[in-house]
Amino acid sequence: MDLKSKIRDIKDFPKEGIIFKDITTALKDKDAFQECINKMCKGLEDKDIDIIVGPEARGFIVGAAMSYKLKTGFVPIRKPGKLPGETISHEYELEYGTDKLEIHKDSIRPGDKVVIADDLLATGGTVLATIKLIEDLGGEIVALNFLIELEFLDARKALDGYNVNSIIKY
Repeated sequence: MDLKSKIRDIKDFPKEGIIFKDITTALKDKDAFQECINKMCKGLEDKDIDIIVGPEARGFIVGAAMSYKLKTGFVPIRKPGKLPGETISHEYELEYGTDKLEIHKDSIRPGDKVVIADDLLATGGTVLATIKLIEDLGGEIVALNFLIELEFLDARKALDGYNVNSIIKY
């Protein structure tokens, strides 16, 4: 299946000059959605994984589906003020500004084997913030899995030493 054809471009969103890769067109197609999740899980079936972590918001979608398929726990990484328990946070830069992410302090235990799942790898800011939160809690990163990678932004340089996987590349 040509998954790239299932992704819609939205020009000038969230601001002028950005071409947003909209995955909702792939999600609504049951065959494309299943193919996306199956490909994102490929190579992880035999790994010793405790937790899939998904950053807000589209990371919830792909991460939770991967977690179900791989029979692991799922932990959401949220924007400030969304988690009710005690959290730690990390501020990071986006390709169009700054943001902050939080995780419950008790969601990752030292030694937990973690896969980070998200829809898009762009500059790497979100995943680097997520890595920092997980490693600060003692988690070990097994893999970083993305549905889409914007290769021209060269985020892999900042992720050297991590197992980075993406399905659709632009």
